[in-house]
Amino acid sequence: MKEIEKFKQLINQKFYYEAHESLEELWFPIRKSKDDYCLVLKGFINAAVSLELYKRDKLLQCKKIYLVYNKYVTENRMLKTKKYKKFRELKDFIDKKFEEIEIKTVVV
Repeated sequence: MKEIEKFKQLINQKFYYEAHESLEELWFPIRKSKDDYCLVLKGFINAAVSLELYKRDKLLQCKKIYLVYNKYVTENRMLKTKKYKKFRELKDFIDKKFEEIEIKTVVV
């Protein structure tokens, strides 16, 4: 899944908006679906949005969108997709980025 690698590369470069756009290309055509694959993609898109908000020093909004990311990207939901391994790796990668910015210390 080359889109996931592109997403990770953009996140590493702190191009969060562009990362959001890269996954949205996958998500947009299936956005009305409520299947787990679609919802996990939506969650990762929200992770990029949250990081972009952090970059813009909008901490309250960052934390709120971070909570949305956690709502969509769950272990149970990822397990129900054919991309579990890739999604699990991506979740670990994203969670590390959130640890780096100490998102859990932001009070909503």
